[in-house]
Amino acid sequence: MSFLQLVVDLAGPDLDRAEEACGRLGALSVTLADAGDAPVLEPAPGETPLWPAVRLRALFPGSVDGEAAAAALAGEIGVLRTAVGIERVEDRVWEREWLKDFRPMRFGRRLWVCPAGQRPDGRAEAVLALDPGLAFGTGTHPTTALCLEWLDAGIGGGERVLDYGCGSGILALAALRLGAAEAAAYDIDRQALVATRENAEKNGLAAALRIAESADAIEGAFDVVLANILSGPLVALAPELAARTRAGGRIALAGLLDRQAGEVAQAYRPWFDIGPAAEREGWTLLAGRRRPE
Repeated sequence: MSFLQLVVDLAGPDLDRAEEACGRLGALSVTLADAGDAPVLEPAPGETPLWPAVRLRALFPGSVDGEAAAAALAGEIGVLRTAVGIERVEDRVWEREWLKDFRPMRFGRRLWVCPAGQRPDGRAEAVLALDPGLAFGTGTHPTTALCLEWLDAGIGGGERVLDYGCGSGILALAALRLGAAEAAAYDIDRQALVATRENAEKNGLAAALRIAESADAIEGAFDVVLANILSGPLVALAPELAARTRAGGRIALAGLLDRQAGEVAQAYRPWFDIGPAAEREGWTLLAGRRRPE
């Protein structure tokens, strides 16, 4: 079985009209992606970020006439027919397609993150099974990798850990796998909490993980606090994350570009001795220790 796919590059303001047109023409799905190289790093709260140039892909049943559909879409959105590409897409087991380039990855000395059903070659001390889900984090992004390596080096066993902005739960679960006694995970995105809970169950770690449905539900102070989010929220959250870290406890902050590290570090210095701990591909990990009151 095959499908017809129409592809067109558009500016942000034209997207609503284009999506509506695809729906009227019988599209099975519409996806949007960056048409250039301009990642949106820090949208305002409540915004749905879009790129300056967006590539729209509309999937139709294979029986649809490609030329007719392309001409109709071009007419609906006011572009030349030649601006709309036509592709044939063969049906596949899409879950496995998503996984085909995802292989066991090592972070530091002990920790491995592997797709379900795969194992690293040879002996591995700490293995976390995690499939790519809804782009919540599998260790492939430099900021996540920096955090995982920091955990591998720093978790000695018995710690109480907070993963603030948990995404897939990868950091909380990695800490548990490395020997932390318990972990709490919190995210403003409900789907992230669902993904975290499912990943904890798949790894047999649900009993040691507390999922907080709201920030108010996070209880007590922690030995280790992790926040891999964005620089703006990290600055705003400095008093709260400081309050969540016990005296003598450690904090790791990621999701910030090298040029943002100074501002974020300054926001935490009233409570922490903190500074850059690692850098990779333009991203910085800040790490620090909470001073006594």
